[in-house]
Amino acid sequence: MVNIKLTIQYDGTSYCGWQKQKNGNSIQEEIERAIKLITGERVNLIGSGRTDSGVHAKGQVANFLTDSNIPVDRFKFALNSKLPRDISIIDSRRVDEKFHSRFDAIRKRYQYIIYNKKIRNPLYRNFAYHVPYFLNYKEMEEATKYFLGSHDFSSFMASNSNVKTTIRTIYTFTIKRTGDLIIFSIEGNGFLYNMVRIIIGTLVEIGSGKLKSDSIPYIIHSKNREAAGYTAPPEGLYLEKVFY
Repeated sequence: MVNIKLTIQYDGTSYCGWQKQKNGNSIQEEIERAIKLITGERVNLIGSGRTDSGVHAKGQVANFLTDSNIPVDRFKFALNSKLPRDISIIDSRRVDEKFHSRFDAIRKRYQYIIYNKKIRNPLYRNFAYHVPYFLNYKEMEEATKYFLGSHDFSSFMASNSNVKTTIRTIYTFTIKRTGDLIIFSIEGNGFLYNMVRIIIGTLVEIGSGKLKSDSIPYIIHSKNREAAGYTAPPEGLYLEKVFY
């Protein structure tokens, strides 16, 4: 048995998310189907974590066990020949049999992109969140510092989520403006369900003047989802990198 680690990029627009579901086609399902086509094996593809419907990935990681004798470094080419054009395997390599994409991950980095211009751009419709009104960049940047460190992020978790602990650690959180794009990068040891999108929705409310940047400590300490902002849409979110 060989354990193969895949690094994957995908446009999540047409999928119900990473994980297999009954109500739609998933990234996991497409890759498992491609693996079966080239190896004849039904495998259990283990992802580093879920991404929701419409969310993209620049560096999702997954692994699976196989008896195939296909050279490991050729797997990416073989799989890409069977995958739809909105999914690409950018790396395939052999790892220890005990390697687990989800449980061995020590941190993740997400990116979120806002297109901040009055008139929409159809080229960004599936790849950035269109905010047509003025956003105060400096206020949003000031707010990011309050997220750094270890906190109980209950206020930034979708309702009815079931997790053992809501404490997470944010290592870095940056924001930069490039033309009409505002790009956020947030790295932590883990993220609660919809946590990044709720953080971004809260920052947009700060940028629009509905909230103050120094309200973030209160929102965190309240442990109350209603104290935070809305959940930003999925199309601006990217799983950028998984660290091991």
